[in-house]
Amino acid sequence: MRRVRDEPGGLRGEPPPRWARIAPAAALVALVLAQALTTDVELGFFLAGLPPVAAFAYGAAGTAIFAAIVLVLLGVHDIGVAHARGTDLATVAVVGVLSVVIAWVRQRRDAQLVSVRTVAEAAQLAVLPPVPERVGPVRCSGLYRAAQRGTLVGGDLYDVRAGPYGVRALVGDVQGHGLAAVATVGALLGAFREAVIDDTGLGAVAARLDRRLVADAAAASVEHPELFATAVLLEFPPGLDVVRIVSCGHPSALRVRGPAVEEVVVDPGPPLGLGLAGPSPPKVTELVVRPGDQLLLHTDGVTEARDATGHFYPLADRVPVLARDPEGLVGAVWRDLFAFTNGGPNDDVALLLLSLDGREPST
Repeated sequence: MRRVRDEPGGLRGEPPPRWARIAPAAALVALVLAQALTTDVELGFFLAGLPPVAAFAYGAAGTAIFAAIVLVLLGVHDIGVAHARGTDLATVAVVGVLSVVIAWVRQRRDAQLVSVRTVAEAAQLAVLPPVPERVGPVRCSGLYRAAQRGTLVGGDLYDVRAGPYGVRALVGDVQGHGLAAVATVGALLGAFREAVIDDTGLGAVAARLDRRLVADAAAASVEHPELFATAVLLEFPPGLDVVRIVSCGHPSALRVRGPAVEEVVVDPGPPLGLGLAGPSPPKVTELVVRPGDQLLLHTDGVTEARDATGHFYPLADRVPVLARDPEGLVGAVWRDLFAFTNGGPNDDVALLLLSLDGREPST
C-alpha cells in the first residue's frame, strides 16, 4: 500500500540529482574552452562564481577541490584562462572558503533532516501502519494520501483488525487535517484496537470511540475545542456471510457487485465526539455478502474533490469502469482522482476495499 508522495531526493537522504553535480563541472569546461577560443574578452573571472554553485551539489571536500581548481586556473597565467593577481586572487579565495563552509553547513542540515524524517516516518507508520492484504477471511486493499505535503498521516484514518467477535474495520475522518490531527487519529485508533478485543457489539465500539473523543476534548487546554470525527465501522462476524455496519456521520460505503455499484444504505448516526453515542447507541445495519462482493469505504476527501470547473468527483459513476483495472480498484481510483483534480485533491484521502471470500489465511 502506497501512502507517500514522491519527493525530492534531498528530503529522502538521497544524493542530489546528477544534473546538479554535472552542471558546475560542465560550466567550468565551457568557460575554459570559450576563453581559449576568445582573445578579445576575458571570461575567466566567471569561474569565481562556480564554487558557490558547487556547494549546493557537492560536499565540503568536493567544493574545496572545485575552489582549488578555480584558483589554479585564475592564478597560473601560463594556462591562459585569466590573469588574476593580488586582491583578485584573495577575493576568489575568500569566495572559495565561504563556499566550503556553505557546503559543510548544508551537509549537516541534510543529515539532521534525514534523521528527523526517519524518526517521523517511523512514528507515523506506528500510528497508521499499512493495511495487510488479508485479515482472517477478509481481503483488504488500502490507500492513504495526506493533504499536507511531506507527511504520512493526516486527519483520515483506517484500520482492519481480527478479534474474538470477527474482523472489524474502521474508516474515519477527524476534524482538520495535517499534523494537528495526528494526536486525535492516534487516540481513535488506540481505542478501536482495544474495542476489537473487548466490546461484543459494533454499537459498543462506536460508543467507546465517542467517549474517547469526549474525554480528550474535555482535557484539551483550549476552550470549546469542538473535537469530533465522522466514521464508519464494519464487522464480519465469524462463520457468517454478512457484514454489520455502523455509520457515524460518514459518507456511505459503496458495494461493488459485478458491474453494479450502489451505495450501502444504513441508519446514520451522529459524528463521534458529540457525546451522543452513550444514551442512544447508533443502529447496526446487517448486510448479506455474496461471493465476489466488494465494499469500498472512503473519506470525503474523495467525493468532495473538485476539478477545474468546480464539479465534484463522481466516485460511484467512475467505479464500474475503474473496477476493470488489472492493477486493482483502489489504485485505479487514486489515479483517476489525481487526473480529475489535476494534481490531487487538497484534502486527506483514504480508501479501503474489503471483500469476504470465506477462506482463512494459510499458516
